[in-house]
Amino acid sequence: MIHPTAIIDSGARVHEDAEIGAYSIIGDDVEIGAGTVIGPHVVVRGPTVIGRNNRIFQFASIGDAPQDKKYAGEPTRLVIGDGNTIRECVTINRGTAQDRGETTIGNDNWIMAYAHIAHDCVLGDHIILANNVALAGHCHVADWVIFAGFSGLHQFCRAGAHAFLGKYAGVSQDVPAYVMVGGTPPGPRGINSEGLKRRGFTAGQIANIKQGYKLLYRSGLKLADALAQLEELAREQPELELFVASIRDSSRSIVR
Repeated sequence: MIHPTAIIDSGARVHEDAEIGAYSIIGDDVEIGAGTVIGPHVVVRGPTVIGRNNRIFQFASIGDAPQDKKYAGEPTRLVIGDGNTIRECVTINRGTAQDRGETTIGNDNWIMAYAHIAHDCVLGDHIILANNVALAGHCHVADWVIFAGFSGLHQFCRAGAHAFLGKYAGVSQDVPAYVMVGGTPPGPRGINSEGLKRRGFTAGQIANIKQGYKLLYRSGLKLADALAQLEELAREQPELELFVASIRDSSRSIVR
C-alpha cells in the first residue's frame, strides 16, 4: 500500500490499511489512520494526526509550519478527523503557540482544490470549501457551513452552523448560524433555506429561523435588544438556539 518511491520517516506511524502514493513524503511524528489514501506528490509534516478513511489528492501540503512571522519553531500540531476529502494543492498549516497550538479539522469535510486553512483554525463537520477558499489564522467554522469559490474569512472570524458564504465574499466579521452572506462588500442575504431543507429541517423550523433573521436584520432594533428577543423565542423554538449562540459568542461583531 506504500509506493516504492514514497519517503516515509522512521518516526511516522502509518496504518497497514493506509495507502501512500508515488513520490509523497511523510515526515516525522505523522500518524495516518486506517483506510486513508494519500495520493502522489503529497507532503505531510508533523506533528500531524490524520484519522481514518480520508482521501488526500496530489500536491497537497499538510501540516507544515504556520505562516506566522511570530512562529519560532514551537511544538504545535494539526489534527484531521475521519472521512475528509482534501483535493489538489490544498494547504493546511499547524497551530501556533500564541493560540491553542493546534489546527483542527473534523469529519466528512469536502475541501476543494487550492483552498488554504491557516494556523489555529477550528473546523467542524460536513463543511464544504470550494476552490480557492482562504481561511486566515484563528478562524472557527461550525458544522455544515458552505464556502463558495474564492470566498474567505478574516483572522479570528467565526462562521456559525449552516451558514453560506457566496462567491468572492471576503468576510471580516462573524457570520451567524443559518445566514447567507454575499455581495461586495459582503452582507446578509437571507438564510440558507435550501441547505436546511436538504438537512431535514421542517417547514415550520425554517419559518421560525426566517422570523429570527428578520428580527435581527429587518426590525431596526439595536443588536442587544434583538438578541434579548431572540433568546426569548429560542425557549419555545429550539432551532433558534444555534442562531442565538452564534450572535452571543461573537467577538468581532456580526455581519450586518
